[in-house]
Order: sequence, then C-alpha cells, then structure tokens
Amino acid sequence: MIRVLDARFLKTAVEPDGYPQPDRPEIAFVGRSNVGKSSMINALAGRNKLVRVSNTPGRTRTLNFFDVDLDVDGSRVLPRLVDLPGYGFAKAPKTEKKEWERMISRYLESRSVLKVVVAIVDAEVGPTPEDLSTLGYLVDSVPRVLLVATKIDRLPKAKRKPRIQELARITRLPEAAVVPFSATLKLGVDEVWESLTPQLSMNPGG
Repeated sequence: MIRVLDARFLKTAVEPDGYPQPDRPEIAFVGRSNVGKSSMINALAGRNKLVRVSNTPGRTRTLNFFDVDLDVDGSRVLPRLVDLPGYGFAKAPKTEKKEWERMISRYLESRSVLKVVVAIVDAEVGPTPEDLSTLGYLVDSVPRVLLVATKIDRLPKAKRKPRIQELARITRLPEAAVVPFSATLKLGVDEVWESLTPQLSMNPGG
C-alpha cells in the first residue's frame, strides 16, 4: 500500500550549482510537450495544482524539483520528482532549444541521486521519432527507464493492452516496463509508484 503524505514544490534550476542538495533519491520525468507530463506528476502526487498545467506546449523551460513524502507499507520513503522541459512542440529559436538539451543532458548524466527516468509517450498517438531517439539516449545514459503511456483513456478498452504490447515491441523494453496511465481516470497511479519505489534506495548502486 502506497500513500502520499505530502507533496510540495522545492525549487527551479538551470545549472548544477542551483540543484537542491542531493539528499533524496530523484525521479526525472521527460516527454514531448503536450504529452500530459504535468497532469501525470500532479496525479502521482495527489495534488491538482502542484505542477502548473499549461495549454501552451513548451512552457516548462527549467528543471523543476518537487519533494514527495510517501508511506510505503508503513515505511517512510522520500523521493524527489524532477520535471524536465518538454521537447517537440516548443516554439523557440534553435539556439534556445540547444540550451534546453544541454541543460537536460547535463542533469541526466551527472546527477548522482537520479534513480529512474520516467519517459512519457502519448498512448493515442504512439511514439514519435523524437520519442524513440530520446528513449535510445536514456537507455544508454541513465540507471533505469520506466515508459509510461499517458492518455490511455482515449483508446477503447479493447485496444489498450495491444497498444502497450506494441510500445514494448517498438521500444525494445520489457512489457512490465511499460505502464498505461490516465490522469483523468487516475488509472496507473498505483502501478507507477509500485514500479518506482523499489528503486529509491539512497545506498550506492541501490
């Protein structure tokens, strides 16, 4: 049984010297703009407005850190969620996009307390070439990747499992590493936490 006790915004940062102290295991969230990343984080945290949900794709332009306190079967677990800028739709100069890419890769490749990256794709649309490129980079660069297929409620129930199987095949991930999710129906919230919490040890290599 996993229960959210508290969730709160901590800070934003663009450079390593602005990151919080590495005193909690971190879970990073990455995905195409407009894929439902903010809504997903809010659903996981049990808060409607922890992360601002914008109608303007690409609004997130910094690393945003949120602390969450969990009760996991009677034990306290204290992860930190990191919302990374979305990619794909942002209307910004190429130089600015390059800077975002540098900011994200620097965090992903250097953050010692990063335990898992949640890669988000749109279940209705399926993975774009940018999604697949990002997944390929993540698999080679970070400790663990969990693929979450958001907006699964937009598919008929009979097509949901086949879509998850298709995503696992296309991305070459185990089917158990692909979780269907709907922030609207709160579907997949428990399954995502159950997949993430075993990875949140602060012990070296844990």
